[in-house]
Amino acid sequence: MEVGMAFKDYNGRISSLDFHRASSYLVTASDDESIRLYEVTGGTCLKTINSKKYGVDLVCFTSHPTTVIYSSKNGWDESLRLLSLHDNKYLRYFKGHHDRVVSLSLCSRKDCFISGSLDRTVLLWDQRAEKCQGLLRVQGRPAISYDDQGLVFAIAFGGYIRMFDSRKYEKGPFEIFSVGGDISDANVVKFSNDGRLMLLTTADGHIHVLDSFRGTLLSTYNVTPVSCNSTLEASFSPEGMFVISGSGDGSIYAWSVRSGKEVASWRSATSDTGPPVIKWAPGSLMFATGSSELSFWVPDLSKLGSYVGRK
Repeated sequence: MEVGMAFKDYNGRISSLDFHRASSYLVTASDDESIRLYEVTGGTCLKTINSKKYGVDLVCFTSHPTTVIYSSKNGWDESLRLLSLHDNKYLRYFKGHHDRVVSLSLCSRKDCFISGSLDRTVLLWDQRAEKCQGLLRVQGRPAISYDDQGLVFAIAFGGYIRMFDSRKYEKGPFEIFSVGGDISDANVVKFSNDGRLMLLTTADGHIHVLDSFRGTLLSTYNVTPVSCNSTLEASFSPEGMFVISGSGDGSIYAWSVRSGKEVASWRSATSDTGPPVIKWAPGSLMFATGSSELSFWVPDLSKLGSYVGRK
């Protein structure tokens, strides 16, 4: 893979990015207090919206390709906001957290989402209502994620991943998986598209891959640890055969899930360190990274012939 296109017009680090599941849109959030909408196929920035009053930290698409939910970064208002990028209008505010939101996941099948905060709560929301529909208390920084079906969600903290049934979450977790004694802060938890695997990243620079049904720890990859203000992000490729991850030194790594071995690495091209945010595009041979610039990574065609011959 190589950088096919880069957008260098940011005045701050990119804190979050998300691909829409059913369109070719990508959205980014940046420390320069901007939200930007891109059309990936054409490689164009369609819109830039500033959030000077609230700042912007995490951003996720809803099912609609021009509507997003985002968290603020101003330190005094921890509300989440439902924003129409089409006409730059707030459709709803979600108030309930009392500290920075560090994890956000939308359900693919229903208009609901979950948020995890440094106030040690995980809140469950319906996009149509301003008040949360449920509250779960945790003992640490929570990393949260729905599975692809929206039937199950995971909450990770304190060296364990707790699995909840979305329909009866109030009964507590139906499974608790250990991640091999790694009790450093959970950063990101994610499911593979087929739901068979899950990954957890931690502040100490570990990426754990587990069987999501049995909880078996399949492999652990190690990168440079991240600072307490940063998030180590990793992502499964669409078919679940590879994991790509950022690193505390700004580099990017890729591993084979089957063999557990590193298959590629790309050293940081920018002078800034800190882990890039990173996500694989749904169903495409492409991923995006964000640091002080946004990069689209595509196959290096000059190397493809030798690779095919080797196979």
